[in-house]
Amino acid sequence: MVDYDTDLLDRLRLLLGGEPGLSERAMFGGVALMLDGKMCVGVMKGGGMMVRLSAEEGESAVQEPYARKMDFTGRPMRGWIIVDSEGLSSEQDLGSWVDRAVRHVRTLPPKTGGVAGP
Repeated sequence: MVDYDTDLLDRLRLLLGGEPGLSERAMFGGVALMLDGKMCVGVMKGGGMMVRLSAEEGESAVQEPYARKMDFTGRPMRGWIIVDSEGLSSEQDLGSWVDRAVRHVRTLPPKTGGVAGP
């Protein structure tokens, strides 16, 4: 039994299916979707979606409805937000968040060293 929104994961797969370097990795009790080994978006355990943005865009994004800082430890992760499921009900809303994440991740330098995802 999975504890994340499989319908949301399917919607993300459809949106990102044409992106070069797409992979998935089980993470945080959900599934992270990665581009060239870099986390982009993910389906969260218990609902919602994590979104990777620039630090600046992440700060402004939390002012939008259903968006909040990603904070697992009492210390928010810069550039990462969580969008609650209610903010992802339309394809337009979901697509907007995904587009923003993809744009940001595509600006990041290539990964060096470490273990690459499958």
